[in-house]
Amino acid sequence: MLAVIRMVVVLAAICGLSGFALSYLKITTAPRIEEQVLTYVQGPAILKVFPDIDNSPIAERKKFDLPDGRKVTVFPGRKGGKLVGVAIEDFGKGFGGEVGVMVGFDVNRDALTGIGITTMKETPGLGTRIADAGFTGQFPGKPADVKLKAQGGDIDAVSGATISSNGAITALGNAARVYAALKPEIVKAWP
Repeated sequence: MLAVIRMVVVLAAICGLSGFALSYLKITTAPRIEEQVLTYVQGPAILKVFPDIDNSPIAERKKFDLPDGRKVTVFPGRKGGKLVGVAIEDFGKGFGGEVGVMVGFDVNRDALTGIGITTMKETPGLGTRIADAGFTGQFPGKPADVKLKAQGGDIDAVSGATISSNGAITALGNAARVYAALKPEIVKAWP
């Protein structure tokens, strides 16, 4: 009986130490992971959304609270020191999982400046074509409430990847709602 109690105590100690080590590892690597995502995932998507800005949206980003309690990061695009647009990342359900889309909004016209795909797990060679210029190039200058042609809009879906295309449009719609809710705060944050 004593041997069983000793094994339970040793196993509990090992589990406790392992849990502590894993939580410490997560805490210490979280800032580095965030930096990598900003640099290698969100950064290139922001450059697709704002090709002609003269600031660093990543360095000037701010977090805002939504009415539902979520926090969202907004990336400003400036030209000549003046705010011309903002980029917001949101997600929609694609064929292989969540599709992340960085959506750029022109703050003067409330139109889209473009989209950039940040994350996806879509079928290679088929669903991944939503990241190609043939699909993403349709959005600049369009109103924020765009729809696919199958939904009565004027955006062509990627042939054979309707679910992936719908996921990108859903993410865009989510980002547009966030932008509409936060626009007064956004304009005040970057005068």
